[in-house]
Amino acid sequence: MDTTSRAAGVVAAALDGYLAADFPWYGLDDGWTGNRWLMQVGAGAEGTVDYGSVGHGDEPTARQYEGPDSRRFAVVVTVARRPGRRSADGTGVLEATSASSAAWLAGSGLLSATWPGQMGRSLRQDWLDQQTAIAWDLADDLAGPNWSSLSLPVGGRPQDFRYRESEYGWVLAGEAPGVLLGAYGRGVSAYALGFADIADIARYAEPGPSGSTALGAS
Repeated sequence: MDTTSRAAGVVAAALDGYLAADFPWYGLDDGWTGNRWLMQVGAGAEGTVDYGSVGHGDEPTARQYEGPDSRRFAVVVTVARRPGRRSADGTGVLEATSASSAAWLAGSGLLSATWPGQMGRSLRQDWLDQQTAIAWDLADDLAGPNWSSLSLPVGGRPQDFRYRESEYGWVLAGEAPGVLLGAYGRGVSAYALGFADIADIARYAEPGPSGSTALGAS
């Protein structure tokens, strides 16, 4: 199998994961004219798709950590509304998803995408563990002083989000019809963004200025 065929197979497999979701996917609305690409979906304990991300702007590359990260991107995280339910092994109960779930996924996604270029790879895990714990605490307190309010359009209608900035970029979290929304980015102003449900998720798998066949990490 040649490289092109393998790449097409990877994209098709990823697309299948998005198509298996029982909730609508959200991305940036038509005001965004740059690249769009698929990232990853996440399955819950019961094997159902519970969340996933789509990217917009500059895609990650294997060389991005060798120097300052000059990419401009925004990632939208869609999280299914799930009630509290038992874990797959029956030993515990999973919490219901909430806007904090979306904030946590967005915050950890930003950290994974933007760890400092001057940091040696051997230190990356320690840094991620520390920063991830901080991101979790912040996500668990959306009403706290570390977050501010930001109104952005969702499907053309204003929607309130919780928003914060850091040296690594920005994170926001809120709600949309049928789902919970998170987003993160850098080099792109969150204040200029709008969200909309994705009528055709395959658009994100198409090569060209409005789509890309490359897959990023969520």
